[in-house]
Amino acid sequence: MYALAGLLTVGMAVLEVAFLSNDFAFNTVADTSSRTTPAFYRAAAVWSSQEGSLLLWAWLMSLWSSLALFLTRRRLRDISAYATAILLGFAGFFVALMVIYANPFATTSPAPAEGVGLDPLLRFPTMMIHPPMLYSGYTLGIVPFAFAAGALLARRLDADWIRVIRRFSFAAWMFLGAGILLGARWSYSELGWGGYWGWDAVENASLMPWLTGTAFLHSLMIQEKRSRSWAPSSCAAGSSTRSMPSAGRPSESRSWC
Repeated sequence: MYALAGLLTVGMAVLEVAFLSNDFAFNTVADTSSRTTPAFYRAAAVWSSQEGSLLLWAWLMSLWSSLALFLTRRRLRDISAYATAILLGFAGFFVALMVIYANPFATTSPAPAEGVGLDPLLRFPTMMIHPPMLYSGYTLGIVPFAFAAGALLARRLDADWIRVIRRFSFAAWMFLGAGILLGARWSYSELGWGGYWGWDAVENASLMPWLTGTAFLHSLMIQEKRSRSWAPSSCAAGSSTRSMPSAGRPSESRSWC
């Protein structure tokens, strides 16, 4: 996982430099940026396309997963082995999508002299932090699921794994909540009251994993304080993780909003 995080970090850096330097040989740069696009929005345009969104998802997932595995390297070793395999499976799925379906590093030769430019609707200040916030919530939410599944496979019925991953569950809930609020602000500013109340597919879908994440946090607190059955915690973790790919699908199928 550490090696994958390093490789994806290099990939993000390469694509970021390509956007900032107007390297239109990259198809995603030519499709979502231009020389007249301000540098602030060129930097954020990395995740304004389907290809960039997949790269952002895989990159953040590899970083948060690596952090979780590093912090638990001396604890829950029997669970960490299963959790590592599960996290690598998720990461491998998104990397495979990039390689087979939406390669962010695809190039064209000769390179066009100018790009198409960024969608005017996406030229909003919070675009720099809204997608990373939302995707951090999604990818952090996979960490508790991996450890819950690992505890099941390792036949660990105690609550030790809950104490270890509780901070990741809370961080996922916080990031996702902040992303939803930022998305609501964008919808109101760009689309008016209709956009605020109706939202678009990205903001609407992201509410579901936030709600299941809220239920998961409550189940964690109940089990840790009262030593209740841990089945509800595992079910809530699974529900949250199941809803995340569905929530991410609208944002990956078009440019970020």
